[in-house]
Amino acid sequence: GSKGDGNGNSRSQPRQGTDLNGRRSPADPCELTPPITSGPDKGTQVTVEIHHEDTSPQLIKRLSLGKGSQRLRGHDNKGFQKTEAPRPPGAKDLHAYPWDKSSLKSMPVDLQQLEKLDAYALKVNVTNSVEELVKALLKQARTDLEKVRAIWMWICHHIEYDVVGYHNKSQLSSKPRDVLQMGKSICEGYAELFEHMCSLAGIQCKKLSGHAKGYGYKTGQTFTGDSDHAWNAVYLEGRWHLLDSTWGSGSVDDAFTKFTYRYNEFYFLTHPALFINNHFPDNSNWQLLKPTLTLKEFENNMLHNSNFYTLGLLAAHPETPVIRTVNGKASVSVDCRPGTLFMFKLKGTDEHGLMTLKRHGMELDIYPQKTGSHKLEIFAKPSKAEASDDVYKCVLEYVVECESVDKAMRFPKDLHQPVGPSWFSERQGFLRPSHSEPVLHTNDGRCSLTFTLSKDISVLTSLHTDGSSSLAEDMGRRHVLQIHRRNQIELKVHLPHAGNFVLKIYSRKKSDPGNYDYIFNYLIRCLNREVKWPAFPQSYSKWLQDYEILEPLSGLLPANRNVQFKLKMHGIAKVLVQAENTYPLTQNKGCWEGTCNTSGCREVFVMVHENANHSFYSHVLKYEVETQ
Repeated sequence: GSKGDGNGNSRSQPRQGTDLNGRRSPADPCELTPPITSGPDKGTQVTVEIHHEDTSPQLIKRLSLGKGSQRLRGHDNKGFQKTEAPRPPGAKDLHAYPWDKSSLKSMPVDLQQLEKLDAYALKVNVTNSVEELVKALLKQARTDLEKVRAIWMWICHHIEYDVVGYHNKSQLSSKPRDVLQMGKSICEGYAELFEHMCSLAGIQCKKLSGHAKGYGYKTGQTFTGDSDHAWNAVYLEGRWHLLDSTWGSGSVDDAFTKFTYRYNEFYFLTHPALFINNHFPDNSNWQLLKPTLTLKEFENNMLHNSNFYTLGLLAAHPETPVIRTVNGKASVSVDCRPGTLFMFKLKGTDEHGLMTLKRHGMELDIYPQKTGSHKLEIFAKPSKAEASDDVYKCVLEYVVECESVDKAMRFPKDLHQPVGPSWFSERQGFLRPSHSEPVLHTNDGRCSLTFTLSKDISVLTSLHTDGSSSLAEDMGRRHVLQIHRRNQIELKVHLPHAGNFVLKIYSRKKSDPGNYDYIFNYLIRCLNREVKWPAFPQSYSKWLQDYEILEPLSGLLPANRNVQFKLKMHGIAKVLVQAENTYPLTQNKGCWEGTCNTSGCREVFVMVHENANHSFYSHVLKYEVETQ
């Protein structure tokens, strides 16, 4: 099965072959209800209620003008109790809008306590009659919530979406009996079966219809004409609650030819301020919100699919689905609970943006390199994911309208998202970064970053750039110099020329001999065309991590000159600099100092004698000498 959104945003997973293990997301089924043609006021509902004080409700005749049907409610169904007629929603049913970020559901539900009941409901195998099915399901259900839950679980796992019927509605019956016999239906049938089973179980339930941002929904589209989806409201513990068993059951593929069961808990008793995100009822009272939203607001609101909320995300900015660039740049941010990882795709690639991870979310600046409209998808996953959840899921989709391109913000191919330090690099042992921003600007082509290392790690760094001037791997390493002072590390960077560079930082535990793991990267920008720094000297394995070069820092020495050496090293007996001749350095306050003449040679080596009794020297550094 594909790891999709299960929520109707068929456009939401990355294409195949991405590093996301992302597969195309199936969509939420929903369908177009045929228009009501008979009757002057199409589809107006009139509910007549006859109540006497202190008596049980009478039989109610519910008249649906234009539908040509009169259904009697509350008649005795083979020994089932009579269900009261659904009362319209009142003040006590309403929830505040916008969402207060408290709970995903409209009433407390302890899912762990329901596990036994859920398992029981899934195993019930009765399809000869709806009455028998409800009787079997209710054997393990005591409270009204449990009754609704058993019915919900059964429908979500036993009725599949009828993709063929969707394309050929004239042949389709959504009568509960037929839906049960066939084992499949479209949303109308799911909602009618749910309503009927609840009424048999003595629970007030109502089928609702309206517009949904489901299958085929395009970002920013408007809704016209008749409603295209159906769902239910159920009355529990003195209040109305919303649910959608069609979307709870699974999803359809892009081509709308295949349904996949994929249970989605989100659509069971969804908080109305979240349900309105993709369900707009024909009768605004059934939004169960104060204030209610207009259709225009519904259309303009950002679609947050169920992944958005189930991954613990709280808000996104901007709150409109279409963003216009300003001077070639558009910005998006997401607020969430700590520990969420993000990625993005603009037209299928993450090259044209700078994303930074924040403790409570993510910030993203997008710089499209072409004008026109671009699809921007944002994905998220928990950082401490179970293996099954270890895929990025699409949580947001925007359309970016780009009027002008900022060519200066073309980033190197090697830039990896997110950029800059974050809670993630901190967790890997890089604390107190001297530069917390993702981009470093340098005018003279040099910069220096420091971190406190919280773990016993070895650090590896490399510098990358694009184009004809791209650096060979060994040179990319040699333009960054590491200096360790106790648990502090300084990275000195000398750029070979102007341009955009990526500084990548890797680490591994010193106790692990294995490979280095990539941790994070910075973008370094230098516009000064005069800049041309040589690489640092090459170091060998005997050059220890806490040794330090004070001078010369340049790996390229001038020809025919006396060059001053000053190196901080410990635990050795002798140091020699070998050019045409050999020059010993002398020890002075923990530093080895001296001069060497570069005439007549192409290379200069620094060698150490680890033990005065041995005649064996080890190379520790190598310098090149300029050709004349």
